[in-house]
Amino acid sequence: MKLTDPVRTLKGVGTKNESYLEHMGIRTIKELICYFPRTYITYEPAVGLSEVEPDRKQAVLVTLRKSLSQIPGGRVPKLTVTVEEEGRRLQCLWFHMPYLKKSLHPGTNYVFYGKIREEKGKYMMDQPEVYTPEKYRELCQHIQPVYSLTEGVGNRLMVRLMQQVFETCEKFEDYLPGAILKRYQLWDWDEAIRQIHFPTSANELGMARKRLAFDEFFLFALAIRRMKKSNTAVPNSFPILHFSPSERFIADLPYKLTSAQLRTWEEIKEDFKGIGTMNRLIQGDVGSGKTVIAQLALLTVAEEGYQGCLMAPTEVLARQHFESFEKVFSKWDIRCLLLTGSMTAKEKREAYTRIENHQVDIVIGTHALIQDKVQFAQLALVVTDEQHRFGVHQREYLASKGVSPHVLVMSATPIPRTLALILYGDLDISVIDEMPASRKPIKNCVVGTDYRPAAYRFIEKQIRGGRQAYIICPMVEESEWMELENVVDYTERLKTIFPASIWVEMLHGKMSGEEKRQIMEAFGRNEIQVLVSTTVIEVGIDVPNATVMMIENAERFGLAQLHQLRGRVGRGKEQSYCIFIQCSKSETARKRLEILNHSNDGFYIASEDLKLRGPGDLFGLRQSGLMDFQIGDVYQDGDVLQMAGDCAAAWEDQVTGALAKRLSEYMSDENLSVIL
Repeated sequence: MKLTDPVRTLKGVGTKNESYLEHMGIRTIKELICYFPRTYITYEPAVGLSEVEPDRKQAVLVTLRKSLSQIPGGRVPKLTVTVEEEGRRLQCLWFHMPYLKKSLHPGTNYVFYGKIREEKGKYMMDQPEVYTPEKYRELCQHIQPVYSLTEGVGNRLMVRLMQQVFETCEKFEDYLPGAILKRYQLWDWDEAIRQIHFPTSANELGMARKRLAFDEFFLFALAIRRMKKSNTAVPNSFPILHFSPSERFIADLPYKLTSAQLRTWEEIKEDFKGIGTMNRLIQGDVGSGKTVIAQLALLTVAEEGYQGCLMAPTEVLARQHFESFEKVFSKWDIRCLLLTGSMTAKEKREAYTRIENHQVDIVIGTHALIQDKVQFAQLALVVTDEQHRFGVHQREYLASKGVSPHVLVMSATPIPRTLALILYGDLDISVIDEMPASRKPIKNCVVGTDYRPAAYRFIEKQIRGGRQAYIICPMVEESEWMELENVVDYTERLKTIFPASIWVEMLHGKMSGEEKRQIMEAFGRNEIQVLVSTTVIEVGIDVPNATVMMIENAERFGLAQLHQLRGRVGRGKEQSYCIFIQCSKSETARKRLEILNHSNDGFYIASEDLKLRGPGDLFGLRQSGLMDFQIGDVYQDGDVLQMAGDCAAAWEDQVTGALAKRLSEYMSDENLSVIL
């Protein structure tokens, strides 16, 4: 068997499974074994009903006394059974699994595995996994992989296919030179790829993760260094030497720029004057004032007779930027235009014509800005949020039109400078490390669910004072599988809690762009006082009148995401507050949330979160969301990232043989573009 062979050569992969796997991006044997587990399970010995503990996953050894019964009615087939032992009762419920009724037999011993909850004096378990005692004892001897799945592909199928490959294939070749493996104490690829799927111990899993994370970071760092060389070779097609408009703009501001903002602006001015094209990252915490620097840069190119554009990660934010920029630039006779995917075909055609004929100076929108039909007359500057960085293919696309614009990337992700130099090695970095003097620190509190009534009274008091509030829920609608607060039900519940004079509305990603726009505009006008939302409002939403952020199931979010959400308040002159509702009794969750409780500094929060989780947190899900690496986490694996960066610097001129082939494959496919 070869790594290039199609997955259909494996036993158990027919036409249907082949299409399911292709939907997961798995077409070849290599793509299969490089589809890594998302987490792992270690199974503890099964216990009797007398030993179970609620609110945790456990394996319960039971004797089935009666057959499973079907719950009548409803669109979803449900089976249930109740088992008893020493006066304790456990009720189990299964959805979409009608075949269990025939396969589980009374008088037989089984192990039910799942999360146990206590309800009205009895124990409940939804959708438990079912094993024979012998099969479960076998599971306890190994760390079990858990894969991200899609419809038609179960975890057991993935495990069987992986086992089949590793039993059939001989030793896999390594592309890394032996000198690198020895210098950085790395496993070879064959051992790492086998252990990442079927680790024999936590230590072996750690070594496998280290090697595979190193691979991701090393290839990324090499590619970035090549991009850096390519960028420096691109001449400045839009040199700017005069900055009197920006000086007037700064003088007209109703506040003083911080010294960090002024330092960043001076660095951008030097780029504009330089012989090469600008590729710069502005790194600054939430609320540090990055947007005004972007406005300065866009004003400068527009006043010079060029065009500029700003790409926002969401339509809601794009529209908000557009309205803000129009207001700011109205006195400058600078023409702004909004371009988003939800516009009608006619609106888009008119926008394309105005852009191509240079009838607009600044275009603000989503990734729709770099579609084929968009032709700029003289695009001199692209400002983009890190979620929409210019990847390799986007830059090549613009270059093919004969355009080499300056690029300015804005990032609010708190990441240590040493790691930023590797991750953003193709960019020069400016850091805004001061907050505007007018910003009052947000007051935080971490509380349990019993605090909700007091929180609602506090929110009502703030609204009586003319303020507004956000409430964040992790889900849009109720789920059979997860007991989490959801936007739809929460909104209806709040309408019965708050008086009719307080308008409550919801916002979530399933709404159309027009619906979201109308709701955000109404919230901006204070026609809506309480906005119940998912994390769709995470990035950049600016309503200075909102002073309360309440986050339900706060333990479900990563700290960086919670910090971004909190940044939606504290944007005006009034004191602002953030209430983190912890619905879990986990001590680890409490410690993580306490980090946010005691600090509003994103860089401090990131470093403390790293200390708390540590590089040994092998079974947890990745939380940073910073880069789309499959294994590596730039916080959790910061030491490996540093190692890979050092190695890339030492080997960038020695890329030959198998390493050169692997790097070429990496840079030619979508990997780098997706990560960037």
